[in-house]
Amino acid sequence: MKPVFIITAMLTLVTAGVALAVEETITLPASNGNVIFHHKEHENRLKDCTICHVKGPGKIEGFNKEWAHKKCVGCHWKDKISPTKCTDCHKKK
Repeated sequence: MKPVFIITAMLTLVTAGVALAVEETITLPASNGNVIFHHKEHENRLKDCTICHVKGPGKIEGFNKEWAHKKCVGCHWKDKISPTKCTDCHKKK
């Protein structure tokens, strides 16, 4: 029984560490203005990380401009949630 407890405790610590390591906001550089992604807000609203993180926690496999425009804007249009215009996300400083 002891090895099961140790493994469970280790998995709990690793999972908690990953959850705590996620930044509140993430800046995505773009030529027409950086996008500030509010990760915590999306996490709280969606409650399902696999919507974006198909293969589990961490970086999104295949993430690029096309992926973001299809997935992010597509989701916002589908759910009728702002922002949906280019300048709503892309902010020049």
